[in-house]
Amino acid sequence: MRASSLPYGRWLLGLFFIAAGANHFLHPQPYLAMMPPWLPAPGALLAISGLAEILGGLGVFLPATRRLAGWGLLALLVAVFPANVHVALHGWPGVDLPRWVLWARLPFQLLFAWWIWRTCLSRRAAPRR
Repeated sequence: MRASSLPYGRWLLGLFFIAAGANHFLHPQPYLAMMPPWLPAPGALLAISGLAEILGGLGVFLPATRRLAGWGLLALLVAVFPANVHVALHGWPGVDLPRWVLWARLPFQLLFAWWIWRTCLSRRAAPRR
């Protein structure tokens, strides 16, 4: 990603996470279905992760909060990774996707992490004073 394309990448990243977070509240059932059974309070975790996505997405837009938002979104990707692995291993109840698609979702977490790093945390994205 060239430096000249960073603002566009940031806007897309922010909008992506805002939309994904809002979707947690608008259509919670698929997200609840993907949670591993050993996680406590799935409804609360769903609300927390949805709110974190919305706040992280908004934070990407503001230079003053961009780095914090980037680190928060990276932490969120790590936090939700067990649910993505659970879905790959056991299927996603109520969502009719081939198993290979569920496995293919896992490497995309690395792509999202790179996107966050590049647009929020890299030296070119958020130079330190």
